[in-house]
Amino acid sequence: MVEMTIDSIRVSLMNYQRVVILKEKGTNRYLPIWIGPAEADAIAVKLQNVELSRPLTHDLLQSVITTLGASVDYIVVSGLKDDTFYANLALSIDGVKLDIDSRPSDALALAVRVGAPIYAEESVLEKAGIILEDETGKHVSEDKLDEQELKGLSAYKDFINTLDLEDFKKRQS
Repeated sequence: MVEMTIDSIRVSLMNYQRVVILKEKGTNRYLPIWIGPAEADAIAVKLQNVELSRPLTHDLLQSVITTLGASVDYIVVSGLKDDTFYANLALSIDGVKLDIDSRPSDALALAVRVGAPIYAEESVLEKAGIILEDETGKHVSEDKLDEQELKGLSAYKDFINTLDLEDFKKRQS
């Protein structure tokens, strides 16, 4: 597992779809994941420390987990199949470790609420990770995927190509 941080949440100007950009700690490798608008808002609200009068769904989930005596150890983006990302919540309760299936967007929204570490499996990063050049901030193409995998990720790659990634380099300075 590779430790990640939430770098940003972006909106495609072509279709207004949201993408959360995870960044591998200590490198220029990024993992963009499509998410819904509600989940994007749930993550952004917490990252920006916006106070709401009523709890969101992910606040409720945090409250239920805590009330039941469990804790979130970490979340992991665990798989990518047919353009769909998969994630898991690693919970602990009374010394028992639980692995709970989750959508990445929900796992991330919970992780930012509880301060849990975020990880991605190396296999996911190999398939969908984007490496940016140090000098230009431009995408470095990697030819590690076979033809079938490339075909399956074509819609994903098309979407990523509509994003303006130029400001990544500016923000690293």
